[in-house]
Amino acid sequence: MIERQHTGPRMSKIVKHNGTVYLCGQVGAGETVADQTRDCLARIDALLVEAGSDRDHILQAIVWLSDMGDFAEMNAVWDAWVPEGHAPARACGEARLARDVLKVEIIVTAAEKPGS
Repeated sequence: MIERQHTGPRMSKIVKHNGTVYLCGQVGAGETVADQTRDCLARIDALLVEAGSDRDHILQAIVWLSDMGDFAEMNAVWDAWVPEGHAPARACGEARLARDVLKVEIIVTAAEKPGS
């Protein structure tokens, strides 16, 4: 069974299938890449909880930066957020994002917590 949450005409924010949680790409607000990354990760936290998961259960993350020059600044926020011993498989690349003000977008796939 496939379960979709917050479904609109273009996408669902959460899709669950066979114990796996897929989140749509998340962006954040703020002036700096650090601000946007913090806000983006807070949105991911909220969606994961709603989906019956959490950051300890993230399997994979794909990070898109509008400028790879922001890699270290984004990583400083990311490293403080990822629970020790629970780092997911991750890729990071540079891409033109949907709006010029966006500096980071993160896509996450996670496992549901047991008993969820």
